Amino acid sequence: MIIGIPKEIKEKEHRVSLVPDGVDAFCKAGHQVIIEKGAGVGSSIMDEEYAAAGATMIAGPDEVWAQADMVMKVKEPLSDEYDRMKENQILFTYLHLSPLLELTQQLRVKNVIGVAYETVQLDDGYLPLLAPMSEVAGRMAVQAGAHFLEKENGGRGVLLGGVPGVERGHVTILGSGTVAVNAAQMAIGMEADVTMLGIDQKRLVELDSHFQGRLHTLFSSQQNIASELKKADLVIGAVLVPGGNAPRLINREMLKTMHKGAVIVDVAIDQGGCAETSRPTFHSAPVYEEEGVLHYCVANMPGAVPRTSTFALTNCTLPYALNIANKGLPKACKDDASLARGVNVCQGFLTNQNVAESQGEEWKDIWECEYFR
Repeated sequence: MIIGIPKEIKEKEHRVSLVPDGVDAFCKAGHQVIIEKGAGVGSSIMDEEYAAAGATMIAGPDEVWAQADMVMKVKEPLSDEYDRMKENQILFTYLHLSPLLELTQQLRVKNVIGVAYETVQLDDGYLPLLAPMSEVAGRMAVQAGAHFLEKENGGRGVLLGGVPGVERGHVTILGSGTVAVNAAQMAIGMEADVTMLGIDQKRLVELDSHFQGRLHTLFSSQQNIASELKKADLVIGAVLVPGGNAPRLINREMLKTMHKGAVIVDVAIDQGGCAETSRPTFHSAPVYEEEGVLHYCVANMPGAVPRTSTFALTNCTLPYALNIANKGLPKACKDDASLARGVNVCQGFLTNQNVAESQGEEWKDIWECEYFR
């Protein structure tokens, strides 16, 4: 199989989908890896390192897409890449299709086989390819929030950890998954007052025990969310429906009750965001103000720490990619149900129920598609 690695073109996206060790692994398994020149520079990986591992370096993206049987990326294709996709090409990347109707349509029209990192899911619900970036994003959310709480950056001038004799900053975390736990670890480490809201009572019990009283937990009801927002200095949106739209937990009326200069970091923005007022931003202009509240809604937060993020991501994606290359996608999916759940689009059909329902479309089981028979 020919594996193609194009350079990411999303604004301020410096990650890359494969490291030299991955090139070596593919080549030793008998596959060919072609990489666009400069693809790894943002993650401090030089072309010479890829070439030494066995990759063929290509001057531009067109040839990479044209030759590749499987294209591995970090972020979803943008409009400039639509015409480069080809029929029955495997696209292995973060897709986050639920709010992206145009991209979904392009994948369907082009008959691309879209396999989304974020919906590869184990039987117990764990999302192994989303987890590493969720860890990064959760930790960055507190870091970013603390930065924009500073008065010079537009915030209300609160130090999350406070000082002796002064009230600590209050952090409210919506969600109880990987993003939420990593955010809680960082916020507690900064000695903030932290409350986490979730809908899984068993999970809340586990986290209450894990943090040994350093974390307040609440069941995520509308009343509890509204109460928390009134006292929050920093709100972190960390809710997730795999493949589907994030639930809208904060409406504009709730926003009006918050402190002026408070900050919302909406990590759920990839799936549409959990606040009514959330819209995607970029690292070059990460925040905007609504009702006096700063919104940080960068859709590729881990792209700001690309070297850490690239290696964390490829540690997890490489085994799945090798299985696809070695066995072919149909056999790899047959042998691994978690990978099968990652297939979002196949031969013009939506094959993930949450994605389809979020777009008001019908969906089809992958095993009903001719490609998988």
